[in-house]
Amino acid sequence: MSDIFSTRLAHSGDGQEEKVLREYKSVPEVQPVYMTSVFAFDDIESVDDIYEGKADGYIYSRIKHPNSDAVAKVLADIEGAEDGAVFSSGMAAIVTSIISVVKAGDHIISAPVLYGGVRDYLENEIKRFGVEVTFTDFSDPENIRKAVRPNTKLVYTETISNPLIEVPDIEAAAKIAHENGALFFIDNTFASPIVANPIRFGADVVLYSATKYLGGHSDLVGGAAVGKKDILALIKKKLILYGATLGPAESWLLARSLRTLDLRVTKQSENALKVAKYLETDPAVSKVYYAGLESSPYHKLADKFFNNGLYGGMLSVDIKGGVKEVENVVKKLGFIKNVPSLAGTSTSVSYPAKTSHRAYSREELDKAGITLGLLRFSIGIESADDIIAAIKEALKDIK
Repeated sequence: MSDIFSTRLAHSGDGQEEKVLREYKSVPEVQPVYMTSVFAFDDIESVDDIYEGKADGYIYSRIKHPNSDAVAKVLADIEGAEDGAVFSSGMAAIVTSIISVVKAGDHIISAPVLYGGVRDYLENEIKRFGVEVTFTDFSDPENIRKAVRPNTKLVYTETISNPLIEVPDIEAAAKIAHENGALFFIDNTFASPIVANPIRFGADVVLYSATKYLGGHSDLVGGAAVGKKDILALIKKKLILYGATLGPAESWLLARSLRTLDLRVTKQSENALKVAKYLETDPAVSKVYYAGLESSPYHKLADKFFNNGLYGGMLSVDIKGGVKEVENVVKKLGFIKNVPSLAGTSTSVSYPAKTSHRAYSREELDKAGITLGLLRFSIGIESADDIIAAIKEALKDIK
């Protein structure tokens, strides 16, 4: 009797029920979470057909699964891209995409101010594999042109730089890359597809830490790449090989979050502009970094490349008194928490020199223009007046 129960319990209600559900006249309003590591086949011929691309289907969730496919399609659609893929983290998306298009002996041109982990990878790690990297200031496209070599294969930057909120001439960078037989990749994490669509201006691949605005609720870690189909095919091969596929639960959460992306980012951008305008008037602040301000050297570029008068929810400030005052300010910010990430629904603050850009040496920080008094704010969906009041209270004792 026990053997009978064991067999029934092992097989009753398993994935074979999907065959029955396909015959139903109704479907779930929301896609289910396919929590399975592997898929079953009726015969060996079906396995061959899927491996060889003769039939659609799934084999093993490290390769792909229904949830990863579904959210990748949503991302490609909202970007106007030919194809997309999702990854287990933003770094997985960026590193996998880069190594898919370069080899030993190749050369990369990169902006110098990037998320610290990417800068560390380009400056230290990828060189171990014989790839050279030149960091140059993207504020003048001629700097990119001057950095081009015969072996240049990739030009890389961020739509809104982390943490200095710089905006490159996306169209010019793409043009220079393509004129010299190189690809142009851009990290659009700080902007999101709501603020900017770099593919419209020539980007071959757009990259994301999906942990940030795409996920937007501080409850998942993921990454994404969208772009040209032939390049995504190369990236997907490496994605499978290195096993960085986003899991079913995280893929489902990401798809859920994208439904409110427009609402969240629009509100966060509107709030950020109000906060930035206030900070320009606060005597405790020596500089505000936000492309939505007319005082920003990147304001005109932002107006050219950004959508609907939105400039994103990220801004940075230099606090008078520098590092001596930073810790006190962070402690006094009330509901604005010190969080080493960004783009959640609630406003947060981060100290780049000790978190996202910890890998930079003091000399590299100075050269990049990242001061020890710089704080980065991720503006949330709260009342803008309440955010301003909390910041004002934290800054009031700085002379």
